Amino acid sequence: MTPMLASLGGVLPTAAPTPSAGFEPGPSLLPLFVAVPLIASGLLVILRHPVVARVVMIGVPVLSAIGGVVLLDVHTRIPVVAEQVGGYVPGVAIPIVSDSLSALMITVTSSTTAVCAAFLTATGVDRRRLLAPLVLLLLTGVNGALLTGDLFNLFVWVEVMLLPSYALLAGAGSWRRLGVGRTFVLVNLVTSTILLIGVGFVYATVGTVNLAALAGSGAADPRAGLAIAIVLLALSVKAGLAPLHGWLPQTYPETSAGVMALFSALHTKVGLYALYRVYGTTFGVHEAPWLPIAAALVVLTILLGAFATFGESHVRSVLAWQMVSGVGQILVGLVLFTAVSLAAGLFYLVHHIITMAALLLLAGAIEHTYGTGRLDRLHGLARRDPLVATAFALGLFSLVGLPPTSGLWGKVGLLGAASSAASTVSRPWTAWAFLVAIVLASVISLLALQRLWNDVFWGRPLERYRPPDPETGRGDLVPVGDVSIRTAVAMPGVTLIGVSVAMFLFAEPILQVTARAAVALTDVAPYVQAVLR
Repeated sequence: MTPMLASLGGVLPTAAPTPSAGFEPGPSLLPLFVAVPLIASGLLVILRHPVVARVVMIGVPVLSAIGGVVLLDVHTRIPVVAEQVGGYVPGVAIPIVSDSLSALMITVTSSTTAVCAAFLTATGVDRRRLLAPLVLLLLTGVNGALLTGDLFNLFVWVEVMLLPSYALLAGAGSWRRLGVGRTFVLVNLVTSTILLIGVGFVYATVGTVNLAALAGSGAADPRAGLAIAIVLLALSVKAGLAPLHGWLPQTYPETSAGVMALFSALHTKVGLYALYRVYGTTFGVHEAPWLPIAAALVVLTILLGAFATFGESHVRSVLAWQMVSGVGQILVGLVLFTAVSLAAGLFYLVHHIITMAALLLLAGAIEHTYGTGRLDRLHGLARRDPLVATAFALGLFSLVGLPPTSGLWGKVGLLGAASSAASTVSRPWTAWAFLVAIVLASVISLLALQRLWNDVFWGRPLERYRPPDPETGRGDLVPVGDVSIRTAVAMPGVTLIGVSVAMFLFAEPILQVTARAAVALTDVAPYVQAVLR
């Protein structure tokens, strides 16, 4: 455990890994991360066989995750791998680029997608028409956004993500999904328009939207900095940063639990990845003039999400506000922008993807079995479903930052980064504000989540429940008898909780990856060289 604590304390590599002597990479297979899920999505529209759809919906994300692991191994020797699509000259061609950060995100998001797909299969939601192709099309957009080295194509891949999301939101969940779906569509259309306007301004001021060519331009040219700020504003809204965060807790809980877990793992996290990537490349160690405003909004997001958790009466609505608070904590690493803070923020990003998806899938298992997620209609589940109760408790521990879960090292990393940055950043008050906000939010979240635990898992044994009706979705109130959550429904969430515990026990390898990704964000020279060579 000592080496890991040293990494959290700031013992990070000072330079990106260098290529092995004499090593010459062959033709890049990076486009397959986009082509395979896209082609599989199209084939599933034609081949409408339920077994085939289930196998492909789970198998393609697994293959994508395996490819991400292979890339992580490659990046221990080669910092950046780039492919110029179409064979055009660098700077004109559409670049597909992978480094430690994008490879890590592909591995985590694809793995989580596979687990969410397994949950959709176990609960029968995958029987809805075209659900499997929509999930794979969503994965296509995610992989494209994580690998693109071009701002305009980032916009394109984000739109590819959103198109299936509209259908997924409208096709599964409560009847209110049709109303809140309008909010989801409206917010994303407006922010996509702002994103496109920002990209246009970047091109007008710099003459390119290639990220490698834009390296350092935000700090060097005030006009370019303003244009990039518009891009970052749009990405912040998509990530769920306060005060323009309200769409997230309003819309996500109204879809099904499996789809909400997908959205939690993919949508906001791609926005956060893009914020790290774009800001790190265009501003980097040169502080943006509007950074104090960003710091204040990050503190607001952390505290608002924690306090608002008290006001919800449904399990997944409680978790939605915790998602908002997590967005703020992830962005602490970016605003401080030191090697330590970036590594801690990216570790927290990985932790949050896994923990939040696990809790949402466990909440979905409860809803699927007992027909409700309302706190006042559930009680005593700890005796009835001890496996789910244990896993859920560990997930709540992870959100608060308690052992034996990944949340502990995530919180320790952020607090250590803020503490060390207090003596190095130009505005020490930001670091101290982050320290206070993280600690206060953890205490408030602990109290709010304790209420959730007491209402759902403690108390008298559950005597009556409403089994889901296949037609109306809400059955009659009947005695609960010996009903319990099926293992197949519980296992996706339990599996992800197991991953969180494994991250607590074996955090060092992940910290090494996030450390390499942090160095790549502070020193973009290898990225620029690989893309523009």
